[in-house]
Amino acid sequence: MKNASTNFRHLYYFWVVAKEGSITRAAERLGLAVQTVSSQIALLEQSLGKSLFTQQGRRLVLSDAGELARTYADQIFLLGEQMQDALDQSSTLRTRVSVGISDSLPKLTAYRLLEATTQLSTPVRLVCHEDEYEALLADLALHKLDVVLTDRALPTGSTLRVFSHLLFESEMTVVGTAALAETYKQDFPKNLNGAPFLLPTRNNALRVKIDEWFELQGVHPDIVGEFEDNALLNTFGRRGLGLFFAPAALASDLAEQLQAVLVGRVPQVREQFYAISNERKIQHPAVEAILASMH
Repeated sequence: MKNASTNFRHLYYFWVVAKEGSITRAAERLGLAVQTVSSQIALLEQSLGKSLFTQQGRRLVLSDAGELARTYADQIFLLGEQMQDALDQSSTLRTRVSVGISDSLPKLTAYRLLEATTQLSTPVRLVCHEDEYEALLADLALHKLDVVLTDRALPTGSTLRVFSHLLFESEMTVVGTAALAETYKQDFPKNLNGAPFLLPTRNNALRVKIDEWFELQGVHPDIVGEFEDNALLNTFGRRGLGLFFAPAALASDLAEQLQAVLVGRVPQVREQFYAISNERKIQHPAVEAILASMH
């Protein structure tokens, strides 16, 4: 017979097992015996009248009921963390802002966007999470994040109740080390045939625009590297392994941090940067500051 209420300690043990994918690893994380964790989950399943896990070989896999229970547990324990943060803020007077940063967003751009939060009269505690675009949108929809910073707008026809806010756009430039710039800046862009290039991978929103520009110019570069991680691409660029594209808005930062020298401007290729939020009208003060700084 089902109990009228859920034991939240049992639910927490279930949640940790679901996240770890193993009772043994969960027990180690909790500092408990494996038998204790196993028996507590059995009591939870008995209370709910549902099996939360199925065994597939040596692996524990969530059942349909387990997937549903984990969704609610995510929200329950997230609220618990937010409550603790709110209580901490009452004593430290810091406003917490949880920011998702798309893994395709240049790190310098992310810093530039977040810099405005450090100028607020009320101190801010930034909690930054980097992940793939789709994963961040899912976390935003579950209110695990306050805002997502990314280089692409919300897909057309998306069923998620989230909203895109264009922060700014910048024309792109081709940059490289001083030696490469000296070789390729003359007669730009016609002399780029065979030039070594470091490019984002094809799942990056900017890559399509770059490929179209190359085709329009009749240029066939030597693509020596493709990168999902923009920071890694910049590191290779700094070492002189190829030319690369960068927003003109970050020219001074790139020159200072990467010793990147301008080879040529590419006004036909522009990169957009967005904040995506749960609100059509931004209300979080830190997110408001980000938007205001870009206008």
